[in-house]
Amino acid sequence: MTAPTVVSSPRPRPAVGAGRRVLLAPVTITPSKPLTPSHLKGLFWTDVMYRATACLSEVDYRFSHSTYHLTEQTLAFWEFLDRTQGDTAYASLTEDDIGSLYVRHRAAKDRVPAAALRPYADAVEHHGWVHPAATRVLELWRGHYARLGLYDPGLLAHQPPGLGLEEMLEHLRARGVCLDHRELGGPVYLDLTRHGLPLRQIVTADGRPNYLACALRELLPLAPHYDELVFLYDRDLDPDYQLLARVLGPLGPVVHRVTVGRVPVDGEIRSARTGGWRGLDAASLIETASADHDDAAIRLGMRLYFIATLGPGQAQSHRPDLLSQCLKRADRLLGGAPDTAEPGLPERLGVHRRDHTYVDPYRLTTSLLGRRRAAPARDLLKEVFLCP
Repeated sequence: MTAPTVVSSPRPRPAVGAGRRVLLAPVTITPSKPLTPSHLKGLFWTDVMYRATACLSEVDYRFSHSTYHLTEQTLAFWEFLDRTQGDTAYASLTEDDIGSLYVRHRAAKDRVPAAALRPYADAVEHHGWVHPAATRVLELWRGHYARLGLYDPGLLAHQPPGLGLEEMLEHLRARGVCLDHRELGGPVYLDLTRHGLPLRQIVTADGRPNYLACALRELLPLAPHYDELVFLYDRDLDPDYQLLARVLGPLGPVVHRVTVGRVPVDGEIRSARTGGWRGLDAASLIETASADHDDAAIRLGMRLYFIATLGPGQAQSHRPDLLSQCLKRADRLLGGAPDTAEPGLPERLGVHRRDHTYVDPYRLTTSLLGRRRAAPARDLLKEVFLCP
């Protein structure tokens, strides 16, 4: 695959609205465990933003697992599986089975030598290989996406980044923002200290790239082809996304950073690496909701809950009673939805933008819940909230 040319100078920017190209780049989810409420929240926010914005402008949704398989977090888990599980038939395991192995791996806290991970990195980089455990999780996720009406950006597709690691570092060096100590036995840093941002390691001394290095490999060649670039991520990652915005902004796009809070459980924000998802994962939530609601109500109700009810922050803990209320509200909205409304759909969506082209999913979704508002028309629900 030939890497796209990295353009170093910005091009003229058209006015906000039609004609502008938008790239949505949400943080990816490592395919090693079930989808938790925090994962679902980010996915619903991105999905509504993508579908609504696509009604107004040209928008692409980049969510490449191929790019981030090269991180130590992923490769070390795959090495752990092969070392401890042998020839396991992963195709017969559940997300919970694989997630439990991931929890065991993280609890062990073993740092695997770089040499043990190089064959895995080579297989990913040069052959598009994916461990069967990850393939199994992604296949199960595709089923959840279908039930929830989430757009599939290529969960099982091979979507390698446009730049190799050395090509990416050379670009950073040309801009004077790379501090490479490898010849001295040290790591590689992204150096934006002259902009008041902290020095950030992106490649270890033994050659392991982190998530930020992988993101730069993917986004440096893509950014010049868009007028706006939208990041969606949880607030703990904000320092890295500030760095990404500083690097990518000079290539042309206006960069927007949208933080989406995680979902506490019983007042506590939990990491999936410690488990605790049973009864709260996507499969469980879908199964519970399916007892009383059809797929359309589940798709709309989940979006009402994870976007409008939980909101952009992370103060509200997961509450099954509020999710149930949202599902019932979805039933009522679907039952009373007229076929169309005035003004047209683009005009109705356009009011939920500010100084950006993308449609704000929170403003749009909360607009469905006003007591004195007319029921949302079916064209809006079909194009943005109920898509198969």
